[in-house]
Amino acid sequence: MQHPFITDLSDKSMEDLSKTLSDLNQKLNFAYRAQNGALINQLRMAIESYNSEYKKRIDEMYKKNNIEKQINISSDRK
Repeated sequence: MQHPFITDLSDKSMEDLSKTLSDLNQKLNFAYRAQNGALINQLRMAIESYNSEYKKRIDEMYKKNNIEKQINISSDRK
């Protein structure tokens, strides 16, 4: 479930998304140690929002660069 107050992340760069995800995960670890259930839920929703945007960008990069067609994992050994 995505966070209801995080609506548009399209203006953020990949680096910004990555830094924010790292920061949110550190805060989530703290919330788990503090056993703060409400904060944990809010952080998990925010992380889901940022992860969705990050994965969407990665998928777009793969499609743009035709990554799946460039990777050859077949073996030529007989």
